[in-house]
Amino acid sequence: MTGPDTAPEVLTFGETMLALRGGGPLRLGGTMEVSVAGAESNVAIGLARLGHTVRWAGAVGADEAGELVLRTLRAEGVDVRGASRDDGGAPTGLMLAEPRLPEVTRVHYYRAGSAGSRLKACSLERAFTEAPPKILHLTGITPALSRSARSACTLALRLAAEHSALVCLDVNFRSRLWSDGEAAEVLRAWAPSVDVLIASDDELPLCLPSGGPADAALQAKSLLALGVGEVVVKLGAAGATAYGDDGSEVHAPARAVRAVDTVGAGDAFVAGYLSAFLDGATAEGRLDRAVTTGAFAVASRGDWEGAPTRAELGLLGAPPGTVVR
Repeated sequence: MTGPDTAPEVLTFGETMLALRGGGPLRLGGTMEVSVAGAESNVAIGLARLGHTVRWAGAVGADEAGELVLRTLRAEGVDVRGASRDDGGAPTGLMLAEPRLPEVTRVHYYRAGSAGSRLKACSLERAFTEAPPKILHLTGITPALSRSARSACTLALRLAAEHSALVCLDVNFRSRLWSDGEAAEVLRAWAPSVDVLIASDDELPLCLPSGGPADAALQAKSLLALGVGEVVVKLGAAGATAYGDDGSEVHAPARAVRAVDTVGAGDAFVAGYLSAFLDGATAEGRLDRAVTTGAFAVASRGDWEGAPTRAELGLLGAPPGTVVR
């Protein structure tokens, strides 16, 4: 945990919801497991487990679900002193997850008018200026929630520039929250301010002017020409490729694991990548840790529960049947 005057390595914010997970189709009823979930807090937990100092500055409702969110993040070593409770009666958002096939999970969101969607720029400004971070981590989810949340993101980008904080953007496009056109308008304006842009190959066009190249490699290089410092393209089972503004291109294959739940894999990937970045690793090292933490995520159920500690990173290299005593 960071001290009162200690700047965190990473600052992130966004909506974290109460998460209910069923064992089958929701329409059939049954029991559900209670947890919390949110892209930015998933990354925060992943980084904290790897030994980094992280501050989460999102908003929750003044309700029991909000208390669970804050309690969970504190228990995982995430600094929540920048978080706020909504004083206007807005509730903490809700996410329902139902597995429909062995590798397909359907997710339902109930977040309209939630406390997270009413995040205020002034709260974020206090969290940022009191202890400017080394890295600001954003996703394309938060600006899709509301105008006020989008304004908070825009302010965060300005504060990052003023305090020389590196900006990491995970595009994380959610079609249920906004359209391609709305997302493109925001993300294309942000791109020149981004130092590390992480996206799946089908998300790259959202960050580029219309009419750009169709090839993912050329799209990544076009983003570099716009001012992005580094572009990391997630390719699912094919691994990931990082493109640097020095002309470098590095690929890492995915780690072979039995997939149990793919939800949260992208957030775990980001946590691993930023962890290695903070450790001063090379592009190869950053990608290797990212695909490793991503593999841990898909091998476990839950959004963040399977995130590894630093001591566990080497477990994927152990032969099948290994018992660690």
